[in-house]
Amino acid sequence: MTKPKILAVAGPTASGKSALAVRLATMFCGEIISCDSMQIYRRMDIGTAKPTEEERVLVVHRMIDVVSPESDFSCADYVKMVSGEVKEVLECGRLPVFCGGTGLYLDAFLRGSDFAETSIDEELRKELREFAEREGNEALHKELQKIDPQSAAEIHPNNVKRVIRAIEIYRTSGKTKSEIVRLSKESKCAYDSLVVALKYNNRDLLYRRIDERVDQMIADGLVAETEMLYEEGIFDRNSTAAQAIGYKEMLGFIRGEMSLAEATELLKGATRRYAKRQMTWFSSKDYVKWIDADRDGQVRKFDEIVEDASLLMRENGF
Repeated sequence: MTKPKILAVAGPTASGKSALAVRLATMFCGEIISCDSMQIYRRMDIGTAKPTEEERVLVVHRMIDVVSPESDFSCADYVKMVSGEVKEVLECGRLPVFCGGTGLYLDAFLRGSDFAETSIDEELRKELREFAEREGNEALHKELQKIDPQSAAEIHPNNVKRVIRAIEIYRTSGKTKSEIVRLSKESKCAYDSLVVALKYNNRDLLYRRIDERVDQMIADGLVAETEMLYEEGIFDRNSTAAQAIGYKEMLGFIRGEMSLAEATELLKGATRRYAKRQMTWFSSKDYVKWIDADRDGQVRKFDEIVEDASLLMRENGF
């Protein structure tokens, strides 16, 4: 039986992947499915660089604005929700086009990971949080060591959220997190996927684009957006949102700990480091097909990049 085809456009932040995904989706009758761990949150718009209104008019975008910013949302939650979205797109006879820089989310879906089937138990989470507050992070971590030594070795004791999730997986599914990860790596994806990613040979060109994007975010009102979320207590209720690049740095300015210029430079530096981590992550995946975004020290013309991506798609039967 022929597997349904899906396309993914990946790469570091500010690389131009959103524009490429939109163009390919219009050319190949597709719909965009975001694989960005922060764009899922409603009202966190500027800081997460959500697609523009013009882009959303051109192509249907899914998995954006699907969760309240107060809510926790895991990779497992993403895989479970996005599987339904992909099914809907395919049933409409259209091409699912993933786009985003959260490689973990994309990889989990492509592997056909079954860890999305593990239940969420809010009462258990509350009980484990209270245990950590009462007995300490190390004591909670020792509980994980008893049931899943491999995961315990990979998760720092102070990363309480991940420790709790690993314990929760075992108690709700009967399988350890490490066992589920191993099984998911052995499983085969139900889709015929092509993952293309934009690569900058001249890193300075990408960093320049990042700086320009940050400046535009500030001009578009990132400070006001951060202040609104801060005053609503979003960052107190959701530690993931509080640590998101963009908001974390602007909070320093809002609290009077630094000037706007200092916060802006911190944001640019943090974004450049994040882009470097993204490139390292995607480089470790043998299924990624790279497209040069620059040549001879200059950013390539957009139409040339589109043609390279289209050629890869035709070679892979799209």
